[in-house]
Amino acid sequence: MAADIAEAEADAGLDDGLGPIDALIAERDQWKDRALRAVAEAENTKKRAETQSNDARAYAIQRFARDLLGVADNLERALMAAPKDADAGEAGLVTGLELTQKSLLQAFESNNLKRVAPEPGEAFDPHLHQAMMEQPSETVQGGQVIQTLQAGYALFGRTVRPAMVVVAAKGSGAAAGNAAYAAAAATGGNFDQKA
Repeated sequence: MAADIAEAEADAGLDDGLGPIDALIAERDQWKDRALRAVAEAENTKKRAETQSNDARAYAIQRFARDLLGVADNLERALMAAPKDADAGEAGLVTGLELTQKSLLQAFESNNLKRVAPEPGEAFDPHLHQAMMEQPSETVQGGQVIQTLQAGYALFGRTVRPAMVVVAAKGSGAAAGNAAYAAAAATGGNFDQKA
């Protein structure tokens, strides 16, 4: 009987030292591993598609928002140019412009379009700000914003338009100004020594 089993194993190609049960277990484990890998790949594909869909939905309004930024800028310019001591007719127009601007900015906020307008002294962030010029400053340290020329906007943390800013030059700040003054006094004043 043992000879018959050995002969059947040899005929089946199971002569590699594994019994028929061991070979079936190894094959089962192989198929199980393949099935687990396929399920994991399907889950990863599903998550990737969901993320891409969410990103597409979130940033679909980016181009539209960029177009509306010009309208917001023009409203702000109109309000800056409006007379402060307007009569009744002009005051109504100014009030209407202010309400329109407020409504537009609320619409931006409700759609996660955030205004980026750094205050003087904030650190320059190249991801959110665009340096239009660099100048020395007595009050602000080097590498910090001196003035915002035009506000920027970010949609879900992604920059739609960078804020245009003036940045303090290296060596700026109160301590740097005092050091430069002390150095000038030590040499006898501010004059060109190379001439």
